[in-house]
Order: sequence, then C-alpha cells, then structure tokens
Amino acid sequence: MIVWIAMAFVGGVFVSLSRQINGRLSLSTSPLTASFWNHFVGLAVLTLLGLFIGGLFPEGATEAPWYAFIGGPIGVVFIASGSWLIARIGAVNTALLVISGQMVSGVALDFLSDQPPKIWATALGVLLILAGMVLTQRRR
Repeated sequence: MIVWIAMAFVGGVFVSLSRQINGRLSLSTSPLTASFWNHFVGLAVLTLLGLFIGGLFPEGATEAPWYAFIGGPIGVVFIASGSWLIARIGAVNTALLVISGQMVSGVALDFLSDQPPKIWATALGVLLILAGMVLTQRRR
C-alpha cells in the first residue's frame, strides 16, 4: 500500500510543478502557448514511453467511440485556463479551485451512476468543500 501512496504523492508533486511552470510560461508568453508546450512535451514523452515499453496503440483503440477522445480538447481548455488563472489568482487558489471542481463534478457523476450515493453524505461533502473555499478567502 505504501508504494501506491508514494506514487500518488509523487504524481501530485509533478502536477503542482507542471502547473507552476505553465503559470510562469503563460506570464511570459500566453496561456495558449503554455498549453501548447505542455501538450507537446507530454506527447513526446508519452510517445517515447509507449515505443520503449510497448502498447503505444492498444488493442481495440480503433473501435473506441468518438467520445472516448473528447478528453484531449477538454485537456487543452483545462491547461490553458489553469495557466491563465495562476497568473491572476495565484497557484494555491487555482489548486483549491481545481480540487473543489473535481470533487463537485465527482458528486454530480455519482448521481448519474446506477447506484446513487446517500444524500446526507453527499450534501455534507459539498458543504465541507464550500466551507473550505470560504475559509481560504477570509481576510486575516
């Protein structure tokens, strides 16, 4: 279990580092340029890994429905908006906004699933997220 926790931690560090670099790059260029370089470097690294390790084109990829590939355009918008936001509201507030958005989106997707969650637990979770956002915006 400790290996998976360590991997999650290292992944989080890399995501934070990537957001910082994208935010800094968007200050000196533009959010779209930062998004382009983020995706270009990611494509190059993942292509090399896929060629080296194997499985660049997994079996059944050509039979996937069109909406399986919608993550690419959503990723471009997400990276560009994140780069734009970091320059305006800061890295910490951007991270909090992203985490909160992911949590609330997860709750919305849970309601659409075959086994909807318990209302009281979901409402409590969303209230805690909103309370955390409000607390971070308070003046000292």
